Amino acid sequence: MRTRTFALTAATSAACGAALLGPAALPATAGVPVPETPPDTRVGPAPGGPADAPVTAEELLAEVRSCRQVSRGKYRTDANRSKATVPVCSTTDAVFWKADMDIDCDGRKTTACNTRTDPYFQPQTAFQTSRGKPLDSARLPFVVVPAPGRIWDYRKSGLTGGSVVAVIYQGQVRYAVIGDTGPAGIIGEGSYALAEELSIDPHPTRGGTASGVTYIAFKDSRISPLESRAGAERRGETLAREFVGR
Repeated sequence: MRTRTFALTAATSAACGAALLGPAALPATAGVPVPETPPDTRVGPAPGGPADAPVTAEELLAEVRSCRQVSRGKYRTDANRSKATVPVCSTTDAVFWKADMDIDCDGRKTTACNTRTDPYFQPQTAFQTSRGKPLDSARLPFVVVPAPGRIWDYRKSGLTGGSVVAVIYQGQVRYAVIGDTGPAGIIGEGSYALAEELSIDPHPTRGGTASGVTYIAFKDSRISPLESRAGAERRGETLAREFVGR
């Protein structure tokens, strides 16, 4: 994340435990065929029912309607903003903030992210792949968090590189990881790939969106390898179900 002004163009699995049955005497009617239990009286949801559906944006947003502020102050969304308006809030299992999304194109040099497409391009990220390489902003959906400072230290909230984040925008939910850090006084940034996933213009200088993005970062949720998109999606859906009480 760079300190700059962006030209924005666009303003389960539920754990299934089998009860182990100990030896018992068979009832006198054991040899008599018993009709199947009608579907509407069976215990537990039928496969493909509502409980099997992905967690929705509405379900997640319902859990973050009120803010128990954990940050000591508020963040600005851009370097040229004189007023700080975004607090970081906490629940038992997550921290969250509602902000804009600027585009992080740092890390591995690609066709989409390089010094020609992004004059602020930096060839490294705060966190690396399992092989010690910079992350690929153009391929890996990740979130940028503010560097530890007087306002908030993400590490004290149970977060680190690879922590899973649910990102919500215009009714869409995508799962990403924490992959980079930015200025200590600014919040609201995601990778090129994350913006694409959310149908936000991913261009590093003129892309992004000015508001309407909710970030829910799950505490103690680091995945390995950090660069596994599938791992973030699987873990994210599991954590989201727990978060909304499914």
